[in-house]
Amino acid sequence: MRWHWNKRWMAFALHGTFLLSLPAVLAQSLPPVQDPCAGRSALLALLDRPTVSDSACAVPEERVVAEAGYQHAVLSGAGGSADDLPELELRFGLPAHNELVLLPPNYNRQYGASGALSGWSATTIGIKHELGYTRRWLGAVEGLATPSSGSAAYGSARAGAAMNAIIAYAPSDTTGISLQVGVSTQANPSLAGGARFTSFNPLLTFTWDPYWNLQYYLEVYGQSHIGPGQGAGFDADGGLQYLVTSSLEVDVEEGVRLHGELGGFTHYTGVGLGLLF
Repeated sequence: MRWHWNKRWMAFALHGTFLLSLPAVLAQSLPPVQDPCAGRSALLALLDRPTVSDSACAVPEERVVAEAGYQHAVLSGAGGSADDLPELELRFGLPAHNELVLLPPNYNRQYGASGALSGWSATTIGIKHELGYTRRWLGAVEGLATPSSGSAAYGSARAGAAMNAIIAYAPSDTTGISLQVGVSTQANPSLAGGARFTSFNPLLTFTWDPYWNLQYYLEVYGQSHIGPGQGAGFDADGGLQYLVTSSLEVDVEEGVRLHGELGGFTHYTGVGLGLLF
């Protein structure tokens, strides 16, 4: 009888051991989930430009992404045009799926019936944390700070800040959807009064990659307030990105106004590039 019960307990122990080890066995048998921010098309996933929304991917540790571009806009209201360059953004990969971002000031020049106006925008710094990924999903959070900086016509009269959450979903191996939602507090340039306002900022981006080195995108974005005491504004843009090499990207874009006066333009055209070091 003692041997009979020992045999039962031994069978029970072996069965329990098998159940406990089953997840590890299954994990070893399943193929590893590919990092959506890696591979030969990684730069297309990493870049923030030319979209207004940011990528959910953090720059890999000890790597650097540099982005730059030029934009020509046709202004609404009294008309005229505006040029914006170099649209520089530098992103530095940090440990634990973090990145440091620096947006130096842009030079802006506006032409109209009343003459020309030029100056520098404000400087922005921030940090992003990539939360993790599955086969189809990727998430990140980021915080941005804008000190009082820039010129009287295009800078920030007072300090500002923004917090964003970014969720990316891949319906297939060649398509993607990204949703960014954020809240910002910012100040107008001193020439425009320097008043502060707070805004809720949604951005939705669709991408299609027919080839490993080519990506088309379409984006709709907006702000609940475009200035102190002003209502909402929405714009859209689209374009393509092409990888010359796995470390060099070039892009072209076109943007249009949908509602309100967000950006102050009727439409714009832009070109740019991205580099991975």
